Amino acid sequence: MESKNLELAIQLRHELHQHPELSNQEIWTKQHLIDFLKTHTQLEIVDRGHWFYAIYRSTVGRRNIAFRADFDALPIEETINLPYGSKFPGVSHKCGHDGHSATLCGFALEVDQKGCDKNVFFLFQHAEETGNGASECSVFIKENDIDEIFGWHNWSGVKYNTVHVIDGTAQFASKGVSIYMEGVPSHASEPEKGINPAFAIAKVIDAIPGFIDPEINKGIVLCTVVQVDIGAKAFGVNASKGVLRLTIRALYEEEMDKLQENLERVTRDEAEKYGLKVGFEYQDEFPETSNHKESSDKIRQVCKEKGIPMVEMTEALRASEDFGYYTKLTRGSYCYIGNGENHPNLHSYEYDFRDELIETGVELFKGLVEL
Repeated sequence: MESKNLELAIQLRHELHQHPELSNQEIWTKQHLIDFLKTHTQLEIVDRGHWFYAIYRSTVGRRNIAFRADFDALPIEETINLPYGSKFPGVSHKCGHDGHSATLCGFALEVDQKGCDKNVFFLFQHAEETGNGASECSVFIKENDIDEIFGWHNWSGVKYNTVHVIDGTAQFASKGVSIYMEGVPSHASEPEKGINPAFAIAKVIDAIPGFIDPEINKGIVLCTVVQVDIGAKAFGVNASKGVLRLTIRALYEEEMDKLQENLERVTRDEAEKYGLKVGFEYQDEFPETSNHKESSDKIRQVCKEKGIPMVEMTEALRASEDFGYYTKLTRGSYCYIGNGENHPNLHSYEYDFRDELIETGVELFKGLVEL
């Protein structure tokens, strides 16, 4: 990577870090990225509202290859002392999306300056953290007849500056579930005159271990209770309203869907038994991120040819990532570059993206467009 381009990419990363914006609120971030590309490249820019992409059009090739970066931040306070620290209280880039976007911009500089025999699409995506960013951007695949798409994420707890790759499922599918139950209030001294949802909610929670039993599932299936809220701090009142919030997660999306069906069934059964009204709400929905072997093999080939250290992953990451919306529609692969075994974890106060990974990410992408 040209040293000047690397300097520009690192400077851009620091600017993005100073101005973090939450999912679906990334107005300054998106415009700053567009302005950077307009200033430093001749690429065509296509603005799609919350998101955008840039295009390098080849004069000799017809194949369309895409590379994606996310650019939203998290509702986490910046507590470490950085010369480019967040200027916005309670919001910071604690997942490294600033580094992903800076890498894609650095790659765009290289392609714009040196050319390519393929049409290259640089996709800048909003709202990865909530899962709805890629679901909105996925129209980009068919609209541009994308043959293949690649992306990467920095990852802590693994070898530094080393590419990690896997075939098939790379990250679990997951979904946030809220189960609402409503009965009838009564005086606490006369609970028989009301309908309290506590017992039905307890029955639903009690049924969970049976649904996630490894003996009846081919992959890992998880159901995490994140909140139980029943009634209020009113000792004279028999509770009448309650909500149970869960995160459901699975290696295979079909088994997550089965878990959801089972939860809905037992909830309705218990609600009917006790005479409760019931409702369901879903959010933060992520598909499984599944890599195509042909695309993962290209990552392996580039690492071998360029001497980039590489490790084969032995299992998928339990955390979710919305890149899977793209690989449902076209070939592609999502890989990881290590922050180091002892680097602070993503989504932690102590975390910061490592600028050294930018050059590795750019060189990996350059190798992929050259194949």
